[in-house]
Amino acid sequence: MPNRQSRRAARTATVLALTAGAVALAGTAAFAHVEVESETAQALATNATVAFTAEAESATAGLAKFQVVLPEGIAPTDVTLADAPAGWTLAATPDGYTVGGTALAPGKDAAYKITVRQLPDAKELVFKTLETYSDGHIERWIELPKAGAEPEHPAPVLKLSPAAPGATPIAPAAPGPTAAAPSPSASASASASASASGPAATPSAAAATAPAPATSSGDSSSPVVPIVIAVAATAVVAVAGTWWWRRRNRGTGS
Repeated sequence: MPNRQSRRAARTATVLALTAGAVALAGTAAFAHVEVESETAQALATNATVAFTAEAESATAGLAKFQVVLPEGIAPTDVTLADAPAGWTLAATPDGYTVGGTALAPGKDAAYKITVRQLPDAKELVFKTLETYSDGHIERWIELPKAGAEPEHPAPVLKLSPAAPGATPIAPAAPGPTAAAPSPSASASASASASASGPAATPSAAAATAPAPATSSGDSSSPVVPIVIAVAATAVVAVAGTWWWRRRNRGTGS
């Protein structure tokens, strides 16, 4: 009888130990997820601070960056960084933001906070997150529950209470200023000013193609031309007279 009771006690202790181990493992796995919470988790709340925490799961690499896809109703321009590890910054992306910087020490948990201009009118907000370590390893916390089963890599979900009476959506935030391209007229004016003030080092096209001035030997108005014509005419008359005189003498037989 004592042996039987001892065996029962041993079985009970084993079951309790296994149960405690399973609970501990489950608790560790749940804590390893990226978690999100907010003290103003209420639909249409303005300037709401949303906090994220993530447990470091690597003993050799530190957490360096988080890339988050924002839920519908929150634009990247609605988010600013409220608190983060030293040196970390936030940058907007087309569908959310990234926050990160110098990698934390291996095994050190990460925590940061953002301020959202206004939470949307919804029951819950899903912040799908990619978690990057300093060695390039990425953990993807993007899965949603299916048929009530908890996924292996669940996305952080923030539950919201109903909006306060009278709360209404505020106008969307204006996009940041962008540098305007110079107008064509401004560019033309700048070019004209530069041309006017610059030295005339290069001749214009008209000047480059202009004919060279005529010389005196080819100018019809030069006084040399009549003299040349007169000399030539005199020579012709002299030759003709000599030919006629010789022909006449031959005809008379002299």
